Formats: sequence, C-alpha cells, structure tokens
Amino acid sequence: MSLFWITVFVIALVVVKISQLWYQWSNPKCNGKLPPGSMGFPIIGETFDYFKPHGFYEISPFLRNKMLKYGPLFRTNILGLKTVVSTDMDVNMEILRQENKSFNLSYPDGLVKPLGKDSLFFKTGNVHKHIKHISMRLLGSENLKRKIIKDMDRVTCEHLRLKAGEGRFDVKEAVSSLITAYLTPKVISNLKQETQTKLMNNFKAFSFDWFRASYALSAGRGLYNTLWACREGMKLIKDVYTRRKTSREKHDDFLETTIEELEKEGSFVNENVLVSLIFTLSCITQDTTSKATCMAVKFVSENPKVLAELKREHEAILASRKDKEGGVTWEEYRHEMTFTNMVINESLRMTNLAPMMFRRAVKDVKIKGYTIPGGWIVMVIPSVVHFDPEIYENPFEFNPWRWEGKELRSGSKKFMVFGAGIRQCAGSEFARLQISIFLHHLVTTYTFSLSKEDCEVIRVPGALFPNGISMNISKCCST
Repeated sequence: MSLFWITVFVIALVVVKISQLWYQWSNPKCNGKLPPGSMGFPIIGETFDYFKPHGFYEISPFLRNKMLKYGPLFRTNILGLKTVVSTDMDVNMEILRQENKSFNLSYPDGLVKPLGKDSLFFKTGNVHKHIKHISMRLLGSENLKRKIIKDMDRVTCEHLRLKAGEGRFDVKEAVSSLITAYLTPKVISNLKQETQTKLMNNFKAFSFDWFRASYALSAGRGLYNTLWACREGMKLIKDVYTRRKTSREKHDDFLETTIEELEKEGSFVNENVLVSLIFTLSCITQDTTSKATCMAVKFVSENPKVLAELKREHEAILASRKDKEGGVTWEEYRHEMTFTNMVINESLRMTNLAPMMFRRAVKDVKIKGYTIPGGWIVMVIPSVVHFDPEIYENPFEFNPWRWEGKELRSGSKKFMVFGAGIRQCAGSEFARLQISIFLHHLVTTYTFSLSKEDCEVIRVPGALFPNGISMNISKCCST
C-alpha cells in the first residue's frame, strides 16, 4: 500500500474517532429521556456564552435563545459540568424542596475554591443544618434586634456624614466599609487596632465578582485579591481562635459562640469549619449587602415618585419618634417601613444578586417528563421567573407599588431572591435592615444624585458595576 493511501486511511480513522467522540459528547447516556439541548464544545461546553456580559434590562441572550429553542428546561455543559438548566418556577421549587433527598448543594469548585473545602458551601445534611443554626446566632432577628441595630444605625449615620463632607463617594465601597466597621467587633471583639484593621481589609477585599469576571471580562487582579483575602483572613482568624481557646477568656462575640459550639459533646463541626464560617459570613454580608444597597439607591434616585414616597414615610417616622436623638428602632423597622420594604423587594427582584443556584442530582430524577441523570448539575435560574411578564407586569420597570398588599418578607416560587427551602439565606434579614437604615438616613438628611457617567450596571450574569456607583451628596439645608 502506497504512502498516500496509508495517510488517507489514518486521516479517515482519526475523523471517524473524532466523530464518535463528538457524538458521545453531544448525546450523553441517560436511563430515560434527557431534556433537549446542546453540549457545546468538549470540556468548555457553553461556558463563555453563558457568562457573556449583557445589558441590565434584559434576560441573558444565552438563556433567551435556549428557551425559545428548547423550552424552560434544557441541557448544556457549563464550567466543564454536564448541566440541566431550569427556568421553570415549579421545577425550581421542586428541586429546592428535594434538598438532601434527590439533590445536594454542589457549587462548581471554581466558584468557592478560594474559601476552601471547609466552606459552608460544601456542607450538606445535618452538618449544614447545624452550621446554619450557628449562623443565625449572629445574623438572626433576635441578635439583630438586641446587639446589632444600634451600632448599625450609628455607624451608617457617621459614614454618611463623613461622605457628605467629601461631596462624592462610591456607594458600594462606602457600604462595604461601614458594614465591616460595626460587624467585625461583633464577630471578634477585643482585637488590637492593627489586627482589626487587617481583618477588615481582608473582608472588604473578598468579592464573588472575580468569578464572573474571570469568564466574562478579565481574570487576574480580582482573583488574586480574593485568594489573598481568604488566605490571610482565615490565618488571622485561626490565630485569634487558638489564643482565645488557650487563654479561656470570655467575650460576648460570635467567636465565643463558635467556641462554645465546638466544645459541645457530639458537635458536627471542627475548628477549621468554624474558622471558615466566620470568614465566609463576614465576607458575604458585606459583599452582597453593599451591592443590594447600591441598586436600591440607584433605583430610588432614578424614580422621583418613589423618592418622594420614601421621604414621606421616613419623615413621618422621625416626626413620631419619641427620642429625637435616638436612631432607628427595631419597631420602626418592622412596623413603620412598609413602603421601604416594597422598594427593597422590587430592587432585589430586578437586581437578582443570586442569578443561579447549583444542585447535584444524587440519583436519576424524573421531572416534567424528563430524566435528570444522577451526578448531573442542575442550575436553578430564578431571575427568568422574576422577569416573566405573565407574573410581573412590565417586569423591567421599577415599580414598588406592585408589592402593595402582598407579603413582603417571605419568598415563594415567584420570588426567590434569597433562595428557598432549607438553603434560605441566613443573612436576608440583615440585608433588609441595613438597606432600610441606609435609606432612612439618606432620604431624611441629604440631597443626592448618581453620576450618570459612573453608574453603569451590566449582568455577567449577576449584577456588576464596571465603574462603581458614584454618588454626589450634600446635607439638606433644613437639617
């Protein structure tokens, strides 16, 4: 056989093998009927299409095109994982209801790897339930009412007064700073000033933006900062943890709570898990709450009618307050800020800070006539539900009045901004309280506007501020 025909034969074999591999990749095995869809290129799948930046006031073009072609439940491959995407509110709720039964929490390693294997993101079952119970000792309503609201109000007021003196500031950076300022001593008290400053800097340096940027915009600096913050922050917390346990000193802080939990007989957690918990809670509260506050301020500033109603509500609170020198009380927050909570709900609905939630099928699961194979990832997408015109009229219009007469604090299959089921976010009340207090002082004491050139918001797929959210601010003449 001539060299020519040998070459042709080899090439043909390679083409056949590649075709076989491509077919196997595009048509995964399943003991049933897989949801329709496509798997993209081998390994990378359709990752870059999913994370491609798009406008804030639109559904992801990737999701929109897939839904038009395949419906609300389809298969793909994202981040190298065989994935079923659900944009169906009933399927979303069913998946989250079956937590620890047919599905387990399973975030991609790339998303939570900086937090380490002991992160609460990796914990399931009784361990997760126990960790959430511990978390509520810091972020639950009772502790917010007894130990946090007063300092939250005072520090927010002080920071706004300082920023008003400067005349212009970045909202996210300011809110992140004020949260770490009052929360860090609640987490670990009696630190030397130098140590506390280092710890606060670690908390503020952490952001999940690096993950979205690494696929959609640029990797590098954001990832480096996050890895550095995690490594240095957890090392510092562990050192303090060790000294506290050795000295047996007692302090009324969250660190003391975790030490007590660790020493209980039959505890589900160890020291590394609790160190990770302290760091993770401190980072996530400032990162997500500062973003949510940014968006609430942006929407309020762009809607004069909303701002006027918000001012009316908060000025009425000031007028009826018995202690004129006192700050926002728990009773005011819970019972007199109805419109404020409508604003917060609408802002959260439109922002979608948690645009996707990941679960792994622990066995083959039949749902809506399809089979989700065991081991596959399910990506729950609540944001599509939040923009469904059949559920929310003119869904891309900011309209707090759509919440009038409705339950404002509990989630549902139509409103899943803080997750659902046993994975409902432990910090949801904390975030609402901080946004409420920030808005209270902002609308009653200051005139403000956002710099149009510095308040762009895009989605990749979560909300991202390429240039920050810059505010011009000055004290009202009447205050």
